[in-house]
Amino acid sequence: METQHRTIAILGGTGDLGRGLTRRWAQAGHHIIIGSREESKAAAALAELKAVLAERGETVDNALAMSNYEAAKAADIVVLTVPFAHQLSTLEPVKVLLQGKILLDVTVPLMPPKVAVVQLPPEGSAGQRAQQFLGDEVRVVSLFQNVAAHHLLENHKIDCDVLVTGNDKAAREEAIALVEAAGMTGYHAGPIANSVAAEALTSILININRQYKCHAGIVITGIK
Repeated sequence: METQHRTIAILGGTGDLGRGLTRRWAQAGHHIIIGSREESKAAAALAELKAVLAERGETVDNALAMSNYEAAKAADIVVLTVPFAHQLSTLEPVKVLLQGKILLDVTVPLMPPKVAVVQLPPEGSAGQRAQQFLGDEVRVVSLFQNVAAHHLLENHKIDCDVLVTGNDKAAREEAIALVEAAGMTGYHAGPIANSVAAEALTSILININRQYKCHAGIVITGIK
């Protein structure tokens, strides 16, 4: 699946997941904005990413750093990569800016210290929580919960498929194209209510990773 090059803001994009997505999407030709509550933190994360990649002969020239607010304002598509505890507090200041846009929500409701135990929120899932908070004018898509973040920073094929849920099929199509741009295969997995399954799987994978000393993912079989 092909997609036109987008301007993508990654809110809270200073961690491994945000920097990994920046690397893969920027190298696929998209324009990426790493966002943080403070622009200086976003700039530091981008500088660190560029330094690490430069040692491997890689570049991410089409990436910028901004505050979360300015990033959300400038972007076509917005991605949320923050811990569950900061999900709504990160979305609240940019709620108006997200109206009419696609929000890719990577949030997983992990509640330390029992991150290996499934603990879903009253809304059903983090994806549903974001959709309810933002309203129907924001097309929320939930994805990437089952991908180990460090894989995105490394130069190898990722042996993990991605479940993509959301109420708007066209938004899911956009998300699946971005999954493919990041080097994986995404699958339509139904409405945002189904994000419960992908989010719950994260705690199961944490258990598997601990038991078998690995970074497990999921693979969908039987599709030609």
